[in-house]
Parts: sequence; structure tokens; C-alpha cells
Amino acid sequence: MSIVSYELNGDIGIVRINNPPVNALSHQVRKGITEAIEAAGTDTSRAIVLACEGRTFIAGADITEFGKPPQSSSLPDMLLAIEASAKPVIAALHGTALGGGFETALACHYRCAMATARVGLPEVKLGLLPGAGGTQRVPRLAGVEAALDLITGGNPLPADTATRLGLVDRVFADGDLLAQAIDYARELVAEDAPLKRVRDINIDPQTAPAELFEGYRKKLAKRARGQLAPQHIVSCIEAAVTQPMDAGLQTERQLFIECMQSPQSAAMRHLFFAEREAAKVRGLDRDTPVRGIRTVGIIGGGTMGGGIAMNFANAGIPVTLLELDDDALQRGLGIIAKNYATTVKKGKLTEAESGRRQSLIGGSTDYRDLAEVDLVIEAVFENLDIKKQVFTKLDTVCKPGAILATNTSYQNVDAIAAATARPQDVIGLHFFSPANIMKLLEVVRAEKTAATVIATAMKLAKTIGKIPVLSGVCYGFIGNRMLRYYGREAQLCLLEGCTPEQIDTAMQNWGMAMGPLAVGDLAGLDIGYKARQGLSEAEKGDPKTYAVADMLVEMGRLGQKSGAGYYQYDPETRARTPDPAVLEVVEQQAAKHGVKRRLFEDEEIVNRLIFALVNEGAKILEEGIAQRAGDIDVVYVYGYGFPAARGGPMHYADSLGLKQVYETVCKFRDQYGAENWEPAPLLERLAGEGGTFAAWQK
Repeated sequence: MSIVSYELNGDIGIVRINNPPVNALSHQVRKGITEAIEAAGTDTSRAIVLACEGRTFIAGADITEFGKPPQSSSLPDMLLAIEASAKPVIAALHGTALGGGFETALACHYRCAMATARVGLPEVKLGLLPGAGGTQRVPRLAGVEAALDLITGGNPLPADTATRLGLVDRVFADGDLLAQAIDYARELVAEDAPLKRVRDINIDPQTAPAELFEGYRKKLAKRARGQLAPQHIVSCIEAAVTQPMDAGLQTERQLFIECMQSPQSAAMRHLFFAEREAAKVRGLDRDTPVRGIRTVGIIGGGTMGGGIAMNFANAGIPVTLLELDDDALQRGLGIIAKNYATTVKKGKLTEAESGRRQSLIGGSTDYRDLAEVDLVIEAVFENLDIKKQVFTKLDTVCKPGAILATNTSYQNVDAIAAATARPQDVIGLHFFSPANIMKLLEVVRAEKTAATVIATAMKLAKTIGKIPVLSGVCYGFIGNRMLRYYGREAQLCLLEGCTPEQIDTAMQNWGMAMGPLAVGDLAGLDIGYKARQGLSEAEKGDPKTYAVADMLVEMGRLGQKSGAGYYQYDPETRARTPDPAVLEVVEQQAAKHGVKRRLFEDEEIVNRLIFALVNEGAKILEEGIAQRAGDIDVVYVYGYGFPAARGGPMHYADSLGLKQVYETVCKFRDQYGAENWEPAPLLERLAGEGGTFAAWQK
């Protein structure tokens, strides 16, 4: 069957698209649709139905064509041909109609959809804006505020919501979509229904005053800090109010090209592909069998264990939560109930669905209740000896073939696996807090982990809505190993002359979701303090890198939970304010360690923290702890609040040029000493060769 075909069904012309897997709008598809619309204009058809084969309507543009010379028909040209048809064109939607796919539907005169269909314009997530009329047609149909929310958010809408907004005209509960779309087309013909061209709709300027757009710009400045595309989307939607349709389309096209050519979009498109690559395990046969995971056990009912349990319950997988005693178990189940109640309160879940999910989580204080589960995840205190004891116990009670996973953030998974007689069944599954929300999952492959266990873990991550990244075994794996050096530089900058707010503001202005010291307060300064107590002096490293943090904890300043850490916190709102007492601690510790304080520029703060990440990332890459540079980027964007518009630390370094990064690291080495700033061998080599992290393979 051809990619685009056209046929007559009585007096209805049918344009079918068959471009698997997602019917992307490739050059051939655009050309085929344009030619089919032209053919229908000269035959006996009275209306035209545009439909897709396979599992979905057009799910978007062909992203592989981005950055390449345009080929006709362009998407805007194709849409103008549809819109200009003298016969009504009806889009029949199923699956997902996204991006250029939804813009195609919007250019049609009518839209019908299965109730299960979803529509949206997700371009903002690639640092782009809809470039084929989406910003002009959606506000004309749905209103300005709905358009702002939909297009700057980038999230798809279910068909019933789209219908309420006027974006879809008819919804079918079930049955054959094409047959019902043809019947709908005949109904429109019989009624002599008008050609509803969206361009003919004018927006009343009084419903969208300038203050509305200004307020939205301010909101986006906080929500999407430093991002170009969201602000340009507001400008495009404003043009839909203030300019005629064709002028608005020109504004949209101009700003689309500006976004397309920006480093931000390049970074976000890099992430799009990196996320998909991260799910692929090099050297693992695609036919590797996976184990069925029908029931799960979780050991430890604290905040992390409860959050992990919710992931499986949300996916319909029954969970047994194990705790030491009934009091601890009830506390754990209480945490879960509170989390679900919050979700219900926000309107993201119904009471009935919350109850159904909670019914999938049972509790126990007896290891024998884990005898038949398919997967056990240990989420106890971050202590190697305790974890080894847990796995020794699991070895005696779990059935053969059960996967035994540790949620450790730092500990040696090989040592944990050695505590069992089945190391081939042991793997690390490092969830990020809050585990029921954060999308990243580090899958840690131990030396003896079986291929089938790795394949199962990578597939399971998708089942529970996570983005998996494979890591080898080392202290801290990918993310926390690198974070140690990021935190080191934050602490040293603090001693050398910065205030906490200067460091945090510099990093936030650069694009990080939160500054490093504010993150420490959020997580709890006592966590790192307790972890250091189990380390030798050599393992702790330079005392200057934790002297301030330790002193604050010993003063009872644990962060937000105690009302004070690097900042003072309002007990009601948790709003933070600088605290002169902290600066006194910093100055005392600087004097104690012989550090002379000085003034800092924000650029130095950013470079020291980010290049510390990059330098350690280069070592991780060369050691084979990470499979590819893009995997490191995915870890940092989805697990640590690294700005997506920068593409992750390794992409950011590539975008600057590794020669520049290497020279800056060498400058820091000469200024601060080789102990902290010896350039990674891979960074030095690639800088000399003119290479990139993205192109390098071990």
C-alpha cells in the first residue's frame, strides 16, 4: 500500500495515510496529501475524509528532517491546500494527533475523533513553537487563555476536553472510526454545512487585553526560566488577536525559525533523541527474554519506599510493603495515603481511583510474605552492612528467578549481590526522591547481573512511567558521583567569598531548577552529615568541602525541616530569607581553614560548578560507567534539575567546544590546584582532536 492513497466511497473521498509507526509528516506524506486534495477537487466527491492507518493519527512532524533544507510541499503549503478546498475536509482522529498532525486537523473544516484520542501541540518541549498555524488557529477556536495553557504547556488533551474547547466537533465512543467519519461527512453534506475555515474567526481584542499576555509572560519567566520558545508562543498568540490571519502566520513562521536556529532547541532536540537512546543497552540482544513482573515486594516503608510502592500501584501491579514492626508499617502506609490524598485534592485523581490504587498496596512485617513476589526492591537506610543483611535474608525466602533490587544511591551493588547465592538476579534500581513523581530511574548493572534481569528492568521502567538509564557500578553511579564535585565547588565558593544566595541565584539564573545550597536545605543537611560519619577521613576528602555544612548541622540547622539551614524559613510558607548567622559560620570556617575571602562574578560560580560536572562526566564516560554521553545528560536533566534548554552537562560542553572547556579547567587547575581540577584524560584528548563527547564511543 502506498504511503498516501486516495479513493472514492460513493460521494465521499477518502485520503488514507499509512506511514508507520506513527504516520509522521514526512516529505512523501505531505506531497501525497496535497496531491490527494487536488485530485478530490476535480472528482465527484462532495466531502473528503482524512484518516490514518495503524495505531494513531499523524503523531507529528518528521523530526529527522529538522535542520535540513525544506522540500515541497512544505507543511504550511499543504495546510493551505486543505483549508482552501472547496469541499469540506473532515479529519478523523485516533491515537494521538500531535504537533504538525494536530495542525493538519486544525486546517481541516471539521474534526471528529474516537473518545480515546488525544490532541496537542508539544513543540515547546523541543524548544520550538507550532510552525504551521497552531498558534493562530487554536486561540480562534478555543480562546486565548486555553491556547496559552495548551501550547506553552505542551501536554496533550483527551478528546472530550478538546471537544469542550471547540477543537473537536464530534466524538465517537467506540466502533469503526472510518465508517463513522464517512457517515459524519455525509451528514454534513446533507445539511449543506458551511466550510468552517478557522481563519475566518476573529478574536475580540477586549477578551485578550495586553495585560493578559504580560501576566502570562511573567508567569512563564518563573516556570520556564530563560527559555525562548514559551515567550515566543505568547507573542504568536498575541499576534492572533492583533493581526490578520496571514500576518499572524508570518509572525509565527518568523519566530518558529528563530527558535529552530537557537542553541536551546538544538539542546532539547538532543535530549529527545538521547532519552530514546538511553533505553537501549549496548551488547544486549533485542530478543533477550524478560521476566514477568506481576507482584512486587518493597522493604522499607519510609518516604522513598512508599513513593516506590506508588509507582507500581499506579501501574496496576500489586505491592507488599515490608517493615520491621507494625508501627513503622502503619506510618509507611500513612505516608502513601497522604500522598494520594494530595493528588486527589489537586484534581489529578478521583477518590475512587485513589482507593483502587491504595488497595493494591498491602503491608507485612514478615519476610515470608515475599516468598512469591517476582521483584523485591530494598529501600532501607543507606548502610552497606544493613543492606547485605537484608539481601542475605531475601536469598532464603524469595522464589528462584525473583529479581532482587537495591535502591541504594551510593553503595556497591557487587558487594550487595555477593551477600546472596544468586548474584545474577541482583540489580540496582535507583529511584529519585520523591519517587512517585521523579521520572529518572538509574538501572545499575552489577558484574554478574544476568542479561534477562537488565532487559526486564529497562522494560519495567517504562511500565511504571520512568525514564531508565543504565549505569555501571561505582560510588554514586552516574548522577551522585558527579554531584559530589558540583557540591564541592559550591562549598568552596562559599568559603572563598560567596554568600549562599549569590551561589543559588547565579545557578538559578543560569537555568538550574534550584541552587545547590537551597537543594541541600530541601533534602536535609543531616543526610549528608550522617553519611560522612561512616567514612574515613580520606574518604571524606578536603574538610573545606563540608566544614560549613557540618557546623550548621551541629547547630541544629538541618534545613527546611528544622526551619533553618543555609537560610531561615518561614514556618507557614517555607519562604526563605538570608540569615546573617550563616555568614558568620562561613567566615569562621574560612578563617579556620586559612581561606582568604574575595568577591566573585556569577560567571565563575557557574563555570566552576558546571565544569566540575563535565570533568567528572568525562571520566565516567571513559570508564564505561555510562554507555554514552547522552545518557549522562538524561540523568542530569530528569534527575537533578539541569535545564533542558542547555541539553545536559555533556551536550552543553560540546556546544561550547571542548577546547574552551579544557582550557578553563586547566585555568582552574593552575589557580586552585590539580587535586580538584586535573583535566579528565578524555576531555584533554577530545579537546586536542576537535572531537565531541556525543560522537565518542568507548
